[in-house]
Amino acid sequence: MARIIAFLYGLLAYLVFLGAFLYAIGFVTGLVVPKTIDAGAVVPLGEALVVNILLLSLFAIQHSVMARKAFKKWWTQIVPVSVERSTYVLFASLALVLLFWQWRPIPTIIWQVTNPQIAMVVLGLSFVGWLLVLLSTFLINHFELFGLHQVVINLAGRTMSEPRFKTPAIYKLVRHPIYLGFIIAFWLAPVMTAGHLLFAAVTTAYIFVGIFLEERDLIELFGNEYERYRQRVAMLVPFTWK
Repeated sequence: MARIIAFLYGLLAYLVFLGAFLYAIGFVTGLVVPKTIDAGAVVPLGEALVVNILLLSLFAIQHSVMARKAFKKWWTQIVPVSVERSTYVLFASLALVLLFWQWRPIPTIIWQVTNPQIAMVVLGLSFVGWLLVLLSTFLINHFELFGLHQVVINLAGRTMSEPRFKTPAIYKLVRHPIYLGFIIAFWLAPVMTAGHLLFAAVTTAYIFVGIFLEERDLIELFGNEYERYRQRVAMLVPFTWK
């Protein structure tokens, strides 16, 4: 029964993530969803800046702290190892949902592509960024990354195998294609408002902090194998400084 409950919990966490991810696409692009990055009541600039930075900081802190080895060691004394990743994914997704709900638009236009054809190209490229994010997760095991694989393995009465270092497809060109996809998705906007610019700038800054923390953990986990990978493969842009 405990394994079934863990599986249902992991499935719920994955579905919440999936909903948050799909909503994020609409939120950033301004399409389909009811509340977007530029929609909602406009409040004084100071209030908007404080609220939005707090929302982004909450996500960044949760996302970084819960991913660290020391936190996981403590956290798994409270929650079962089998649902640790699902819990992390659930909390991150809920932090995103809170951000979507409470985000304050800052509608001042920084730039705007007025040519309809070029605007469509820019929007299309932003969707390429989202596609790159999703594709990159599947290349390294999408369901393990978001906790579903762990609860399925636990349901079957098995334990997770030791992590193996692998660099499939695009990972041979850049070390962090998921982050590259997010940067493309956030910055390629036909209309860039001040609120969107704030979102893109803060998330990009956090991406570089996240890369630093993640690579430190990967070096600890895989040692020289990852160090050699860093030496031959660029961080974000293929064939550039590593």
